[in-house]
Amino acid sequence: MTMCLRLRPSSTFPTRFSRPFSSPKHRLNLNPIPNPFLSFKTPSRTLHFSTKITMSSSSQTIEHIVLFKVKDDTDQSKVSAMISGLNGLTSLDSVLHLSAGPLLRNRSSSFNFTHLLHSRYKSKDDLSSYSQHPSHLSVVKESVLPICDDIMAVDWVADDLQGPLSLPLGSALRVSFLKLKESSGEGAKCEVLEAIKGIKNSFSQIAQLSVGENFSPARAKGFSIASLAVFPGTSELEAVDSDQELVNAQKEKVRDNLESVIVVDYVVSLTQPASL
Repeated sequence: MTMCLRLRPSSTFPTRFSRPFSSPKHRLNLNPIPNPFLSFKTPSRTLHFSTKITMSSSSQTIEHIVLFKVKDDTDQSKVSAMISGLNGLTSLDSVLHLSAGPLLRNRSSSFNFTHLLHSRYKSKDDLSSYSQHPSHLSVVKESVLPICDDIMAVDWVADDLQGPLSLPLGSALRVSFLKLKESSGEGAKCEVLEAIKGIKNSFSQIAQLSVGENFSPARAKGFSIASLAVFPGTSELEAVDSDQELVNAQKEKVRDNLESVIVVDYVVSLTQPASL
């Protein structure tokens, strides 16, 4: 794992965002690059968690995010079957959290992804057990591959993730995948990682922030850094990017190191099957 020195948070952010929050997975050129840094104007809300795993119990959590592009002419019943089958995998013993469904918004015009799966595990071995489980393989073979013409997956280790491992229904997620320029070295990678990690120190409206380096390059399309910002709901998410002045300092730190960015928004499904 890359070792990075922590950068001092930018001092340019106003103090009005310093209130603490109430609650403890080919080449593209975007110009301008979609902003992976977040700004808010809405007040924070308390999160109430009542799910499988309530709090982080280890120093590391494995994040797994898959983006799907469902074929345009797919019958809705087949899409629903895919979503139901994927959400049913939450019953597997190795899964700490799993949610799958349609994207709220795709901010990356060159990648027409339509659906997302997010899941969490205690270890890479648990992720491997999930991936190789007959139930997972069956859902992929019977419900996913027949109706999808593009799939992208990213995995990373979230160090010292704070708060619940299983996210409450209705939580809004912003997922960002970053591809570094080929000329960028380890120093640039550390700079980007630490800049993203510093976001939560400046924006207390983020309930939870997970950042890491992808360790499964086979299906990641060259994107090597990922982040997941969790909001209490869509109203907080819709306030993102409302004031560019608040995020310019962070953006300037990493802009020169980025080749492209994928940004998608998702809401944890309000209806999830308990089992397959």
